[in-house]
Amino acid sequence: MSDAARGERLRRYTVKGLLLVAVAAAYYVSAKIGLEQQLVRGQVTPLWPPTGVAVVVLMLWGLRMWPGIALGAFLVNVMLGPSILPVLAIAVGNTLAPVCAYLLLRRVGFHTALDRLQDALALVFLGALSGMVISATVGTGVLVAAGALPVHDFWPTWSVWWAGDAMGVLVIAPLLLAARTVRWPRGAPVLRWVEAIALLGGTAAVSVLATHSTIPLLFLVVPFLIWAAFRFQLVGAAPCALIASVIAIDAGAAGAGPFAGHDLLAKMVILQAFNGTVSLTALLLSAVVTEQNHTLREIEEACGRLAEALSRLAPDETLDKWPPSRPEGRDHQKYHRP
Repeated sequence: MSDAARGERLRRYTVKGLLLVAVAAAYYVSAKIGLEQQLVRGQVTPLWPPTGVAVVVLMLWGLRMWPGIALGAFLVNVMLGPSILPVLAIAVGNTLAPVCAYLLLRRVGFHTALDRLQDALALVFLGALSGMVISATVGTGVLVAAGALPVHDFWPTWSVWWAGDAMGVLVIAPLLLAARTVRWPRGAPVLRWVEAIALLGGTAAVSVLATHSTIPLLFLVVPFLIWAAFRFQLVGAAPCALIASVIAIDAGAAGAGPFAGHDLLAKMVILQAFNGTVSLTALLLSAVVTEQNHTLREIEEACGRLAEALSRLAPDETLDKWPPSRPEGRDHQKYHRP
């Protein structure tokens, strides 16, 4: 092997190694953020951002990124315990879940642009709800087997674990995928900026009111998500969904508003029903609107090509005279025999 080839190979390995370290660091940092709202044993949270990070990483760079995910999962869990073997098993489950979610999404031809309704449905049912069953089952089962969790707490803990991992995919993954396509809007009118700020601020204010009031007002968040999806598509809907979910999780952890006076399982049902509704509304509506806008652009382009073709075939005709008028007295001759 020549020196140049050896140097190129070393460079590729170095880049891949740095990328894996960056993935592990992103997983670790997002996990520390998620653990701020832990509900069970200091390590089970209703929103686990690393799953969303891991799924997006696999979508963008493929299965070769799984060692970075595994390293990040191990570093997070080794500090939480209970001991090295359970930690290794939990890290394996946390790695297999996003890998299986990625394989399921790739199987159905998932588009990272999330510009089709089928992509939004696939992310919800395959990437989040189905794929995250693995990590919740492995993790909760390991804690019970290691004696770190009572047997009767299996299902409440499983529900929190599964819902947290699923919400990590539903909330974080769309946000990261939308961030890839964001470009600074040049020449955007001032009113457009005012509308965006009002949308984010209104979503936050209404979410605080809805999740800290004893009166059932959680539905008030939905109009803001509809507004975001129709006016800004995924770029606007994803941040609004994140804001509403984080505020709801904080209220659930504090036992405020509609979460007051309920046990853990009941809190999780209310919280994840709200978060699921928020994420589904944001994802599905933005995908439908984006798909319709794409179809409209295709129709406009087709009409433009058709007009150009007609102008070449009949250069003396103009579109305002199309279709050409028929000769007088011959409008119905081709429909009636004499």
